[in-house]
Amino acid sequence: MTLLRLDNVTAAYGSSQALFGVDLGVAPGEVVALMGRNGMGKTTTVRAICRMLPARGSLRFDGQDLSRLPSFRAARLGIGLVPEGRRCFAGLTVAENLTAAARPGPWDMAAVTALFPRLGERRDQRAASLSGGEQQMLAIGRALMTNPRLLILDEATEGLAPVVRQEIWAAIARLKAQTGMAILVIDKSLRELRGIADSAVILDRGRSVWAGPMPDLSHDLTERYLGV
Repeated sequence: MTLLRLDNVTAAYGSSQALFGVDLGVAPGEVVALMGRNGMGKTTTVRAICRMLPARGSLRFDGQDLSRLPSFRAARLGIGLVPEGRRCFAGLTVAENLTAAARPGPWDMAAVTALFPRLGERRDQRAASLSGGEQQMLAIGRALMTNPRLLILDEATEGLAPVVRQEIWAAIARLKAQTGMAILVIDKSLRELRGIADSAVILDRGRSVWAGPMPDLSHDLTERYLGV
């Protein structure tokens, strides 16, 4: 069974085409790494999935056609997004940020602050006063408060201090081990991705060029499509 399935998905920003044929699948409980150099279409693919960008081709979530849905309805189906750049509500407190996204389910304030104790310590602070790492934890917690079936993490560790990066990766590992949540993760840290992802999809110039189990991702492939 596939929870999320994209087949031959294309998308454009006005007259500039960005995706030329993306194929991608995420099964329930699976962690999939979406990989590729900068500018190859990873974030555009996320925007297409979350219905923030018009796209053609087949986009299905739990058997339902995503292509005609507005973004809020896609989110209500169970797609939770941690966007690139965090985008917390700067003027709201930690608790208010989390409460604003809350939907019924096991992920509530107590569960999120158990995953990220710093958020519990800073629950009454405004998001603008948090460190970059704490804001990233808040962005992940906010997505979890929607009680998603699929969590999408777009560059969740980018620009963070090494110790905070490890906290984020440890939290993702806990989500995989303890919740069975499907996760689509975009990140440049190949070593960490190898330790957590079940499979990978590589994009190159807006096309899927390789997909398979993470152990099959060879050195030649990483040099060809991921190397600088």
